[in-house]
Amino acid sequence: MSFVLAIITAAIFLAADQITKYIVISNMELGQSIDFIDGLLDFTYIHNDGGAWGIFGGSRWFLIAFTAIIMVVFLALLIKNKTKNALFFWAGTLILSGGIGNMIDRVFRDGKVIDFLHATFINFPIFNVADCAVVIGAGLLILYFVLDMKNDIKKEKE
Repeated sequence: MSFVLAIITAAIFLAADQITKYIVISNMELGQSIDFIDGLLDFTYIHNDGGAWGIFGGSRWFLIAFTAIIMVVFLALLIKNKTKNALFFWAGTLILSGGIGNMIDRVFRDGKVIDFLHATFINFPIFNVADCAVVIGAGLLILYFVLDMKNDIKKEKE
């Protein structure tokens, strides 16, 4: 069943996020960069005390509260709609997984999220595995809404 697979995938993202952060903390110095794929990707260990792109930097409690609210809303929506749409369920579980991964950092690492993935081929902020889960989930959520609007338009025409 795709719902079970979605939950397993979210758990894998969460585990991968925490394991990779542990590996980075244990093996790199803060600020250190290591080339991984020349011209494409390197590992650069930083602490981010803000949200995406560092916005709301230093606002630990606001970011914890905001993330908690988003997670509670998604959890409620997933519980309410879990059997109605697999795409929505996938999106929500990935967003929750990433939110939990970064929440763990904010709560247990003095408000600082461990970031280390640096796409060097574009000017993009350094990120982590939890961020990847959130972005993939958000993309799926957008797809869900686009398909839902398309179905609504189709029904109106009939």
